[in-house]
Amino acid sequence: MHVLTRALRHRNFKLFLSGQFLSLIGTWVQNVAQSWLAYRLTHSSFMLGLIGFAEQIPYLVLAPVAGVVADRMNRRWLVTLTQILAAIQALALALLTLFRVVTPMQIFWLALGLGTVGVFDMTGRQSFLVEMVGKEDLMNAIALNSSVYNSGRVIGPAIAGILVAVIGEGWCFVVNAASFVGVIVGLLMMRLPQWQRPHGLVSPVQHFREGWEYVRHHAPSRALLLLLGISSLANYPFLVLMPIFADRVLHGGPKTLGILMTSTGVGAVAGALYMAGRVGIKGLSRQITVSTILYSGSLILFAFSRNIPFSMLVLALAGMGMLLSVAGTNTSLQTIVPDPLRGRVVGFYGMMFLGMAPIGSLLAGWAGGLIGAPNTVAIGAVIAILAAFAFNRQRPLVRQALIQATMPQSMAMVPVPTPQLGGMPAEQEETGD
Repeated sequence: MHVLTRALRHRNFKLFLSGQFLSLIGTWVQNVAQSWLAYRLTHSSFMLGLIGFAEQIPYLVLAPVAGVVADRMNRRWLVTLTQILAAIQALALALLTLFRVVTPMQIFWLALGLGTVGVFDMTGRQSFLVEMVGKEDLMNAIALNSSVYNSGRVIGPAIAGILVAVIGEGWCFVVNAASFVGVIVGLLMMRLPQWQRPHGLVSPVQHFREGWEYVRHHAPSRALLLLLGISSLANYPFLVLMPIFADRVLHGGPKTLGILMTSTGVGAVAGALYMAGRVGIKGLSRQITVSTILYSGSLILFAFSRNIPFSMLVLALAGMGMLLSVAGTNTSLQTIVPDPLRGRVVGFYGMMFLGMAPIGSLLAGWAGGLIGAPNTVAIGAVIAILAAFAFNRQRPLVRQALIQATMPQSMAMVPVPTPQLGGMPAEQEETGD
């Protein structure tokens, strides 16, 4: 058990995680309630896609900018500010809903505002982890953070399904607004060294250019980001279409929606616990390939399921595959990246993971109305499987970069030959994955 929770020996991370748990339950309560509210008002798959697009498009446009900000300012205060702004957004949505004046376009604009706040929050939060736990416990911290995130996904939708059915969507938004108090208090209680402004800062434009040149020319990072972006574009929109599966395909209601979302979260928690128990980087690049195929193949089965228990099972597998793929990519990138570039690389990670999803959401909303939600999800999953096979050809480059990044400092200074796609030297093959 100690292996699973070794990052919790750091007081700051323990405070952070306890606050995150309450906040993320509230976030998932709001996500489910917002989807059901939009669907109840419009009965339109296109509107669901449009709102999903609004909440996620800032990640595509602003994530690299947020990475520059995270590398130039105090990350604790950046995350604190984003939590306050997100609470204000939840209160605004709650008041509009409770007073029965909410419209689909108001939901759209508030979702856009929350997405703008969220991109700075995600980038600041992910790049802040290494300050709380150090590099030696970074993989475990990422896994535990994912565990808490997906535990919120398990509990939040279940609560939301009950609240929506019994007292309506507005109170779900109130719950979310209140949930931010814990994480704000935890951030304020942290004991951190006095923040020092980075030395020799260039202009923000030059700072951005440095990050862009790194991910453009560093082949392992580029391969990881491309697979993540394609998978997000093709697969992630299944969450946007979930109300249609709950209503039209499986003939349920808000409780069925909550069950389906919870099933995905259960699988993701299982994947996160597996990641928390991992020690070292052996097998990490292979895990990314296999888990992407698992994620995508499970979505194909879900797309054509007409049985709620079977849908729950394959969604749990999809959730596990998604978590293992995303957490493996995050861990690989943060292991490889030089510390001065961390925020900017995390920004590009956010752009590919969450920034490509809005394009997929918009396309899924359009395609869902044209060819149906099941066909839309299945076609996207096939595209993601093809991308996983393409990534597998680049996997030796990722493996080599991970090996070099985890070498002792004295050994890391010795140049290591760049592997060809056809294979690696035998001694490196044994220590890699």
